[in-house]
Amino acid sequence: MAPLTIPLNDGKQIPWLGFGTGTALFGKDAAKSVRVAITNGIIHLDGAQLYGNEDSLGEGIASAGKPRSELFVTTKLGKLPEGKTVRDTLVESLKKLRLDYVDLFLIHMPIHHEGKLKSVWKQFEELQKEGLVKSIGVSNFRIKDFEEILEVATVVPAVNQIEYHPYVYKAAKPLLEFHKKHNIVTTSYGGLTPIVRHKGGPVDPVLASIRGRLEKDTGKSVSEGQVLGLWLRYQGVPEITTSSKEERVKEYIATQELPDLTAEEVEAINEAGSKVHHRAFCTWLENN
Repeated sequence: MAPLTIPLNDGKQIPWLGFGTGTALFGKDAAKSVRVAITNGIIHLDGAQLYGNEDSLGEGIASAGKPRSELFVTTKLGKLPEGKTVRDTLVESLKKLRLDYVDLFLIHMPIHHEGKLKSVWKQFEELQKEGLVKSIGVSNFRIKDFEEILEVATVVPAVNQIEYHPYVYKAAKPLLEFHKKHNIVTTSYGGLTPIVRHKGGPVDPVLASIRGRLEKDTGKSVSEGQVLGLWLRYQGVPEITTSSKEERVKEYIATQELPDLTAEEVEAINEAGSKVHHRAFCTWLENN
């Protein structure tokens, strides 16, 4: 079985399965969904200043009653308000989250800090030294954004959280090779896009065929969403997903118990995904 935590370049570990408070929960009260996720066994919670619900993420964490040391909590820097430092915004986030530190702090969007990325990254490094964040990383970064911060970085970002699924596989290849070269973990959001936002594409029959093989081999009911999760797991890519439905959360967790895909199955998904390009989020990336 693939490991259910993935090692980071700073010696820490990131749990493979994460529960996000964006997309379906964006701007909404996430407390109940977060509590349900934790109660069912998810320990990796992925929030952001931009999602507008860090306070309810914090409420969900508190009400679940799980020891802080057993949880892995991420938040992300939004646009920096005039006159505020990165630290100012993190301190506000920690108050809302009711936490003393976060396990992972990410720059959410490079386009929010044009001309200032280097300065923002140096502030991230200071926050890690101070202990307010354990690991630091980025999200939605292109190679050119990395090149900009790596000119001044003493700490290489631990992760880059990107939209990653078979329909962006081909476009993402150069970026993933860059990640590999610098030992940066690729983390996926929007991983279920082929079945929830772009149904009817060439990946569908491949997923159905693999699903049939897994059901036959395991004697368990398997969904196409779980097959996409296993595609990510095979590559060592943590999956950030979300749902307001408890049965869906249980399905995500059950993915961890399923056997790995074969190399041939992964290649079949890659090939089918490469026939179509579909980006559901951050469409500004198409122009860069």
